[in-house]
Order: sequence, then C-alpha cells, then structure tokens
Amino acid sequence: MPLSWIVYILTALAALVVVLTRKRLGGDEAGAGRFQTSSNLLNVHTVAGALAVLLWVVFLVTGAGDGVGNAFVGIVALAFFWITVVAGLMILVRWMPSRGKHSSDAIHDSWSDGPGLSVLGHVGMLVGVCVFTWAYLTSAV
Repeated sequence: MPLSWIVYILTALAALVVVLTRKRLGGDEAGAGRFQTSSNLLNVHTVAGALAVLLWVVFLVTGAGDGVGNAFVGIVALAFFWITVVAGLMILVRWMPSRGKHSSDAIHDSWSDGPGLSVLGHVGMLVGVCVFTWAYLTSAV
C-alpha cells in the first residue's frame, strides 16, 4: 500500500479521534476515567485538532510539497497535530490509577469498559502524527 494512502486513512482516523473525544467528554456528564478532564484541555484538543485536520487536508489536496506557501501550511498543520497529541495524552492521564485513602474508583460509561478506547485513540493519534511528520520530512506526500 502506498504511503499516501496510509496518510489519507490516518487523516480520516485523526478527525474521528478529535470528534469522538469531544463527543465523549464534552457533555454535561463527567467523562469516564478516574479524574475529571479540564474543559480548557478538552477545548485545546478540539480546536487544535480541528485546525490540524483542516490544514492538513488543505495541504494534501493542494499538492503537498508544491511551493513555499503550501509547505508552510503543512508545517502549521503538523504543529497543531502535535499540540493535539500532547493534549490527548494529557486527557488520557485521567485513567491513571489512583491509590490512597481518598482515591475514587474509575467512572465507566457506555462507550467502553475501561481505558481501551481512549488508549487506542490517543496512542493511535501519536503514531499517526509521527507518520505524518515522517512523510512530510521525506516529501513522501
């Protein structure tokens, strides 16, 4: 499978991770996990992720690597992707085990039983952004 196909598939999956994270944690109810996620962190994840996907799609559609202006769009998109990854991994911390006398049990929701979905989404996003960065640096897209 050509690398460009993998990049397109990972771009769609990145958009899905950003949207589902917002949907899962953006409601009135507390999100699943052991700790509550800051609304500011969720907003950073959503805004940076939306801008990253939008700019990355523009970069890919307008001929990735053609011209200085388009290269700048790719760099900005990657920067927003890395911000999204860091925010996503910080969101993932909500599943870290807590110990002690006043620790609380994990809150589960109807999406999954435990952190599996969050780990898959956010570690997958990290791997995807590493692939995007590598593809960009090697001019493979």
